[in-house]
Amino acid sequence: MTTPRDMLERALAHADKALDDNLERLFQLIRIPSVSTDPAYKADCRRAAEWLAADLSSIGFDASVRDTIGHPMVVGHRKVGERPHVLFYGHYDVQPVDPLALWESDPFEPVLKPLANGDTAIVARGASDDKGQLMTFVEACRAWMAVAGELPVDVSILFEGEEESGSASLGPFLDASAEELKTDVVLVCDTDMWDHDTPAITTMLRGLVGQEIEISCADRDLHSGMFGNAARNALQVMGDVIASLRNPDGSCAVPGFYDGVTPLPEDVKAQWQRLPFDEKAFLSDIGLTIPAGESGYSVLEQVWARPSCEINGLWGGYMEPGFKTVIPAKAHAKISFRLVAGQDPLRIREAFQAHVRAQIPTDCTVTFKDHGLSPAVGMPIDSAPLQASLKALTEEWETEAAVAGTGGSIPIIGEFQRRLGADALLIGFGRFDNRIHSPNEKYDLSSYRKGIRSWIRILAALADVKD
Repeated sequence: MTTPRDMLERALAHADKALDDNLERLFQLIRIPSVSTDPAYKADCRRAAEWLAADLSSIGFDASVRDTIGHPMVVGHRKVGERPHVLFYGHYDVQPVDPLALWESDPFEPVLKPLANGDTAIVARGASDDKGQLMTFVEACRAWMAVAGELPVDVSILFEGEEESGSASLGPFLDASAEELKTDVVLVCDTDMWDHDTPAITTMLRGLVGQEIEISCADRDLHSGMFGNAARNALQVMGDVIASLRNPDGSCAVPGFYDGVTPLPEDVKAQWQRLPFDEKAFLSDIGLTIPAGESGYSVLEQVWARPSCEINGLWGGYMEPGFKTVIPAKAHAKISFRLVAGQDPLRIREAFQAHVRAQIPTDCTVTFKDHGLSPAVGMPIDSAPLQASLKALTEEWETEAAVAGTGGSIPIIGEFQRRLGADALLIGFGRFDNRIHSPNEKYDLSSYRKGIRSWIRILAALADVKD
């Protein structure tokens, strides 16, 4: 008699045997330059969506391309009913390739490059973020369908085409499709492993408040010899604003910024302390040696569990080659705040804007522009789907899977919680050196192969999860 374990082993063996075919399908998808932020690639974004819908249909999904006000969504379902139901989310759009001159090969013609550690890298735009990652799940479904004729659980799939350009269509689409996409748990493959050999499930995401400010002083740029000292310098005012944002101990000086922030639970802190993390190596890998955040917190706490304030851009005055002695009339800055649980993005934005206005001289003005507003997201670490997935990952990678946080923000996870009422498991197989958003982006072949095998195991494990 065939047992569930027999079917699992057959699915794993099928995926390994079909790896070359799996890679060729990934390469076909990568070759479509689906850059969502550039209107010149609008047709390519639709082509990528149509390719994915056709591929899902070929393995038994009821799949279709759904139009939105922006780039289309891809929705697919494979349901039997009366069993656990998961929704897998990924995005088919990619970042622009600029600067093209720094690529060692055509960004949209994937190549296999041997690595010093014996692995092989798939080098191309989207190889990791997110085409390689999303295809690990598709190929896991393909393997199950090939050997069993059915999936272990009911599966819905949502592929988005605007993740890299703000996800403007996602919220309205989720509202309109909430009943159709209702699920027990959301699965997302757009994150990294803990280290090269340790898989991880991310359970904490920081929120985001992004602000662009423009300070205006004189009605035009001025000659610094004729007006120096007497006329207000917009860059000087901006410099004072920037300096006012941090306290000497590295904390944020915006009044009320830490309202609602609670200490990291001791059991979570203890778990993080057991993780194989080298603070010195973390900084030395980027050419630094001294932690710059709040004193009294570990580096992991600073980037996962504490809110932050960072200057992302600063400009004004003469910036061309040579020298021009002007007093700038305008200065600009882009500033982001990463938020943790308990912080209200709207209140943080209001507090920041009030703080800036208090620094502005009465004969000058300031304006603000939003660049993101989302709360922090946390998932319960004792949930049955998470524990089942951890066990499956540990079995595949033969090392204990980690429960991790991330300093980044993925606003769509909050959208799934608010609009679908479902928590998400963020299970990615990327590695920190994958150069996503940069030239020569890569995805390790071991990530692709073991990512497929991991999802095969996770789907089997989730079939046994009871309400």
